[in-house]
Amino acid sequence: MAQGWYVVHTYSGYEQKIERIIKKMRETDPGFAQVCLDAKVPFETVYELKDGVKKETKRKILPGYILVQLDLPENTWRAWCFQITRINGVTGFLTADADRLKPPVPLSEKEVKSIFQKTGDLPADQVFRPKQTFAVGDRVKIIDGPFESFTGVVDEVNLEKNSLRISVGIFGRSTPVEVDFLKVVKDDEV
Repeated sequence: MAQGWYVVHTYSGYEQKIERIIKKMRETDPGFAQVCLDAKVPFETVYELKDGVKKETKRKILPGYILVQLDLPENTWRAWCFQITRINGVTGFLTADADRLKPPVPLSEKEVKSIFQKTGDLPADQVFRPKQTFAVGDRVKIIDGPFESFTGVVDEVNLEKNSLRISVGIFGRSTPVEVDFLKVVKDDEV
């Protein structure tokens, strides 16, 4: 079989614990270390504005899942997969075969590249990722700048400029203003 990154489903909140267990298994069992090459919980960096300060936080890209790099032998793949699935908190491999009669399918190179670019493990254009996401029609409140405390509706989301165009009421008229992602919160969060 080919070497690849496989997705293992876990209980929510157990991802890092299971990653540590798999890495410990690699240290103590040389045979397992030859088959299981790595385990990762992919995180991405997101930004939020708290008390007027831009704060960087980490967020799981795949909550409830971890990535495991395996080089599964064709004839003994079940035994190696069983070692991982018997870990407390693991529910199984992500696979299209409901009966689990076939080996799990690794992620494609494109999927792996996309995930590791988000984590920063592979070089990519640095993309600003706000903690909250906005969509046209969302009600937001401006929390910083000349329009502080104004509320309005999102008319346009510009990911390249990291900004929103918001319609706010000024002197009884709807006026469009452009505001940075970090200077607004969804109106229901205030």
